Amino acid sequence: MHLSRIAQCLSLLAVLGPVVLSEQETQQQQPSGTSPTDTEQCLTCEVRQHIRTMRLNAIKSQILSKLRMTEAPNISRDVVQQLLPKAPPLQQLLDQYDVLGDDNRDLVMEEDDEHATTETLMMKATEPDSVVQVDGEPRCCLFSFTQKLQANRIVRAQLWVHMRPAGEATTVFLQISRLMPATEGRRHIRIRSLKIDVNAGVSSWQSIDVKQVLGVWLRQPETNWGVEINAFDSRGNDLAVTSVEPGEEGLQPFIEVKISEGPKRARRNSGMDCDENSPDTRCCRYPLTVNFEDFGFHWIIAPKRYRANYCSGECEYMQLQKYPHTHLVIKANPRGSVGPCCSPTKMSAINMLYFNHEEQIIYGTIPNMVVDRCGCS
Repeated sequence: MHLSRIAQCLSLLAVLGPVVLSEQETQQQQPSGTSPTDTEQCLTCEVRQHIRTMRLNAIKSQILSKLRMTEAPNISRDVVQQLLPKAPPLQQLLDQYDVLGDDNRDLVMEEDDEHATTETLMMKATEPDSVVQVDGEPRCCLFSFTQKLQANRIVRAQLWVHMRPAGEATTVFLQISRLMPATEGRRHIRIRSLKIDVNAGVSSWQSIDVKQVLGVWLRQPETNWGVEINAFDSRGNDLAVTSVEPGEEGLQPFIEVKISEGPKRARRNSGMDCDENSPDTRCCRYPLTVNFEDFGFHWIIAPKRYRANYCSGECEYMQLQKYPHTHLVIKANPRGSVGPCCSPTKMSAINMLYFNHEEQIIYGTIPNMVVDRCGCS
């Protein structure tokens, strides 16, 4: 084995961060009473431990970098529970993680230029500007959108409203009206309505299509003053939860937007896999589970952990026959070359459900987070 070569190779693993093992860490003194083989195995374990630590540190910074964050959102575990809508679309996403589990196992995702997938964005309602209010009413609902959201990429937009239980079986008219500045006279422009039959004593979530009005807001942001939501029963009672009462946390209105995104497809893993007890010294993929709770990343809703994996092992020059350029470089400068390194040759993305700094819920794809295959290069 050439353990010093493995240590040198660590500096070339971009996915592991810019950490390089020192000479003292890679050239340990052989303990008395142990064979060279035992010493090499011990050093191999230390090298793997260093790689695992470096990989975890790199993943922590990569998550923020790939989400274009300079720092993690300041959202604690308790705050997450308060902000999570108790709504069907979110529960469906969480159920997917319950079914698939936290680990990727042998089914991973890779780029596919032929099939489209979607990203989901959930925006909770906030209080509208005072210019559209009269005597502090209505207190709901304004939805703010980032400039990155483009109207032509929207696949679907649904406004979700929770209705309190009616005292009797009745017909409810769910009405969505666009707010306008009170100084302009007309404050309410009805844009959508829905007739719903409900049973006595039953609360429910209702959704209504707002793709068209959302498209207008994105093209003309100055027209977005918010909407007023009402759900009147036959007695004139408003059953819509817009101003949250005690016990109604997580029942505020929100908009769920599905956006066309970069494609992925499922495929089966390939390549050489080892476990931590494997005696194999060749370049191999080893399992590594990342727990976001250990990072303090409570703002990541799901998965709470995932299998990232890492590469470790020895690469001989003879293994470079399928990399002719690298082989020629080594032949031309054998003394100055570090030699072939065991590094990822294939990586894939993970899907993540998380809060951003605006406390919006995003379901998106984070690229190059899973080592699928390792090789010498």
